Amino acid sequence: MSVVQFMVSLDLTVVNVGLARIGSGLGFSEVGLTWVIHAYALTFGGLLLLGGKIADLFGHKRVMLFGLGLFGIASLVGGLAQAPGQLVAARAAQGVGAAALAPAALALLASTFPGGKERVKAFGIWSAVNAAGGAVGVLAGGLLTQYAGWQWVMYINLPIAALALALAWRGIAKDRPAARRGRPDVLGAVLATAGAALLVFGVVRTEQHPWTSATTLTTLAIAVVLLVAFVQVERTTKRDPLIRLGLLANRSVAGANLFTLLFGGAMASALYFVSLYLQRVLDSSPARTGVEFLPFALGIVVGSTLAVKLGYKFAPGPS
Repeated sequence: MSVVQFMVSLDLTVVNVGLARIGSGLGFSEVGLTWVIHAYALTFGGLLLLGGKIADLFGHKRVMLFGLGLFGIASLVGGLAQAPGQLVAARAAQGVGAAALAPAALALLASTFPGGKERVKAFGIWSAVNAAGGAVGVLAGGLLTQYAGWQWVMYINLPIAALALALAWRGIAKDRPAARRGRPDVLGAVLATAGAALLVFGVVRTEQHPWTSATTLTTLAIAVVLLVAFVQVERTTKRDPLIRLGLLANRSVAGANLFTLLFGGAMASALYFVSLYLQRVLDSSPARTGVEFLPFALGIVVGSTLAVKLGYKFAPGPS
C-alpha cells in the first residue's frame, strides 16, 4: 500500500520538471501546457470520493488492482503520445486510475491496522513514503528528462505499477465489500469534476479572452451553476452522497479542508511555475532543476514525518 502511494505521489511531481521539454517536443501552447497538470489533478480530485465509495461497495483490493492496471496503461500511452491531445487524455486516464487506487489503498491500510502502536507506525511509514515520492519525483524527473527523454517521466510508473500489482495480488487478502448502503452518487461526481474543470478552463484562458469578455464570463457562469448543482445534489440525493455536507459544520473538518485547499493550491502552482522559470528564464538544465527542487521536497519529507509524530503526541483542539 505504501508502494501504491509512492507512485501516486511521485506522479504529482515527476512531470513538472519535464514540462519545458514536453512543451517543445509536442508543440504545446503556453495555455495548453497547463493541461498536462490540470488533466491529472482534476480527474484525480474530482473522482476521488467516488472512487472511495465504489471501493467500499465492490471491495478495496479489487478496485485497487483495477486502478493500478489503468494507471500503468495510461502511463504507457502517455509516453507514446505524439500530439498534445494524446498526452492530456493519458494524464486524465492516470487521474481516473489514481482516484480508484488511492482511497482503496488507504482504506486497506486503516482496516489492516485498526488501532494501537502498530497503526501509528503504519501510518507513519505511509506518510513518510508519500512525502518521499514527491522528493524522488522532482529529482528523477530532471534526470530522466535530460538523459533519457521526457517520455520517461511517464514510463517510470510502469515498473512501480507492476511491482505494486504483484505485491497486492499476493500480499493482500481479499476483503468483503461493505454492506450496500445505496448506489454511489455518480451524478455528483460528474457535476463536481465538470464544474471544477470549466472553472479552471475559464481562468487559464483569460490570456486570450479577458476577464470581462463574454466567453470568459459565460464559461465561469456555467462552472458556478454546475458546482451549485453539485451542492444541491449532495443535499437531496437518495443515493449514497459523496459528501455529507453536515460534516463541514465541524470546525476541525472545515479548517483542515480549507488549509489543504490553500496549501495544495500554493504547492502545485509553485512546482509548475518555478520549474518553467528555472529552465526557460534562468536556463537551468532539467537535471539541475530537479536538484534545485530538492530542498523544497526534502522539507516536505521532514515536515510530514514530524507532523505524524506531533499529531499523535498532542490531542486535537475542540471542534
